[in-house]
Amino acid sequence: MLGFFLRLLPFWIREPLLIVVGSVFGVRIMYLALRDEEGAAAAIGVAFLVFTAVRVHMVVRALRARRNPSTAASAGRAVSDVAAQPQPQPQSQSQSQAPAGQRPTPAATEKEPNAWGQAVAAVAVVAALGAALWLGPHLLPSDIDNAPPAASCSSGEDEELPSAYEHTARAVTGGELCKALNRPDLAQLLGTPTETAAVASGTSNTAPLTDGKVAQPEAEVQFDTYTVNVSATYNELSVAQYVKLMAFGEETDIRTLSVLGRPAVLFSDHTMKIEIDLGSGGSGGPVERGPQARTLTVALDGKDLGGYYDITVWSASGALPDDSALLDIAEKVLPAIPERSV
Repeated sequence: MLGFFLRLLPFWIREPLLIVVGSVFGVRIMYLALRDEEGAAAAIGVAFLVFTAVRVHMVVRALRARRNPSTAASAGRAVSDVAAQPQPQPQSQSQSQAPAGQRPTPAATEKEPNAWGQAVAAVAVVAALGAALWLGPHLLPSDIDNAPPAASCSSGEDEELPSAYEHTARAVTGGELCKALNRPDLAQLLGTPTETAAVASGTSNTAPLTDGKVAQPEAEVQFDTYTVNVSATYNELSVAQYVKLMAFGEETDIRTLSVLGRPAVLFSDHTMKIEIDLGSGGSGGPVERGPQARTLTVALDGKDLGGYYDITVWSASGALPDDSALLDIAEKVLPAIPERSV
């Protein structure tokens, strides 16, 4: 259908149109091929450029033929010489029939269309269409974007808090942690600015092996590449004591530092992988080691009197962002967590 439509167009519109389209697509495909090092895409780009070069050659030949019409000019001169010779009887009759003092008017010649004007018009139309397609996504409002909306945190107003939260005046809830973590710029802080949060949740749990006496809320935000988890543990263990205990654990790549004027430590550890079978065949598989995770632990205050925040990042593929991403997240998220009086 498109080929039939192109054949209906005049030569001086069709050929410039094909030249513009071929050159734009060829240059764009070659740029992407060189950037991504794709051989197949480079071959396609070369094909577009060769097609464009052939079309340019055809237009140049047509322009030269219009400027130097040797055959047509010779034929035209022969016809004019014959017409200039005096005609015996018919010419005298026509002159006698014409009124005295009035010259015979020559036949009106049909004006040919301007080839350059048609070419420029075709190029202008294609340029306008290309500009509209290129600038359209930037000028149109973002409301028409088909991307799914980012996940939001639940209000948590109906959540029943464990008794540990009543005895810990400074403890925040999982919902408050989720709101502090689920920032609009979180994906950019992770180095994946084009991704959107798929899941955002927060829970008000208690620390394991404490008989429900230590509050440990946590929040989690999942992206396509990374998952970020933030938890707060309200116990009497300081970060300095925590670093000493790491000598007996499986943590690796340990680095102590200061974040927001508080003692902090960076370390790596493996997550746990649990498979649950919801069918009637069994209960599931054993607990296995999951992908590696990177955690930043920051004291609740500058005096390091006890308690800490954990910011953990991991991915299903095992890839991890730079430590600078964890530090940027801590500097943005921790000040947004509501302060509670002791």
